[in-house]
Amino acid sequence: MKTRIGIAIFVSIACFGCAFTLSQAGAEKEAPLPEGTPTARPTGPEWLDLLSAENASFWKNVSDDKADIFEIKDGVFHIFGGDHSRYIAFEKEAFSDFTMHVEFKVSHNANSGVFFRTDPKNPVQGGMEIQVFDDYHEQPNKNSSGALYDIATPMFNLSRPTGEWNSYDITCKDSHLQVVVNGWKVLDLDLSIMKEPIGKFATPLAQLPQTGHIVLQDHCDEVWYRCVMIKKL
Repeated sequence: MKTRIGIAIFVSIACFGCAFTLSQAGAEKEAPLPEGTPTARPTGPEWLDLLSAENASFWKNVSDDKADIFEIKDGVFHIFGGDHSRYIAFEKEAFSDFTMHVEFKVSHNANSGVFFRTDPKNPVQGGMEIQVFDDYHEQPNKNSSGALYDIATPMFNLSRPTGEWNSYDITCKDSHLQVVVNGWKVLDLDLSIMKEPIGKFATPLAQLPQTGHIVLQDHCDEVWYRCVMIKKL
């Protein structure tokens, strides 16, 4: 009798151990991650194309006198990548409340950013940045793709693999900021409650000007932008 009980206990323990091992293996299996698809280029007379032939000449390197850091050809804004970070501003006009559609692709390990409501003389501290980064399938953080750089982590990292086109749809209305990455809304922020300095900012975001320029970052890496479209609200 004791032998049978001992065998039963042994079998039970073995089965439990096997089940635990399978359960642990299942837990360690990579969980599925959401995949986004770039949204379509907007149409309509209310949309301003910042890369059109008549607007291309208004993009300027505002960091120094170096001229050959980018080109705009056939509607594609190509940042070549250089020896240190620079900023390229659309100087024709400043924007306050708007919706902006931007498409981009990055080279391996590339880093860039879309700045808005910013000061071309001080893009980093004068306005806000939505991060552009080659970080497909990495965990989101405050410096990952779609983040309000150094401030707010996106709900998901929806960046596409290296070399594929992505879309950002960025909307600013008063103190309200929304960011949609490849069709998924990942940020929805009330900037008016940010009354203390956060992250890289010396000035609280609630106190930043609500009017400023669009700036693209040359972070020493090769990056392409297209369909930089903006609609005033």
